[in-house]
Amino acid sequence: MRIVIANGEPDAHSAFDDYVRGFASRLAEQGHDVRELTLRDMDLHNCNGCFGCWVKTPGECVQRDAGAEMCRTVINSDLLVFAAPMSMGYPSSLAKRAVERLIPLLHPYMEIEGGELHHLKRYDRYPEMALIVSAGSDTDAEDLELARELWSRIARNFKSRLALFAVADRSSKEVADELIAAA
Repeated sequence: MRIVIANGEPDAHSAFDDYVRGFASRLAEQGHDVRELTLRDMDLHNCNGCFGCWVKTPGECVQRDAGAEMCRTVINSDLLVFAAPMSMGYPSSLAKRAVERLIPLLHPYMEIEGGELHHLKRYDRYPEMALIVSAGSDTDAEDLELARELWSRIARNFKSRLALFAVADRSSKEVADELIAAA
């Protein structure tokens, strides 16, 4: 399985960064093709909401940064794992920026799906998604449930499903094994 890990940890010297590396190593040990996108090291601008990826350069952001490479990597994967610390009740701003920059992977046109309005697919297949968070000292059970629900909705809008939501309070090996069983 081709697995992309979008590491949204802003601090290069954090324990969570070590956790993500251990998680990736476990997946690679199991024979998976693992690629880590370290979001803090990427030239990835914020989405400016211009709709250029839909009308000027369909399927590709008009900004010339690492967004195009990220989109190609993601759409050619089987599983996309976001890994990020929680801050003020939400996974890091790096993870949020990455999710927003995936919008070129969808059409601007909409359809009603399950009684809700969602974008049409641009591609035949999309990777499953997962979210692993490191709970901060200000993170409570409600924050975690809201993050799980929001990222389930993000996955649904990206024609996918949230295969796993996990808190990094268990070993990276255990979470990696659970992810493969769920995907």
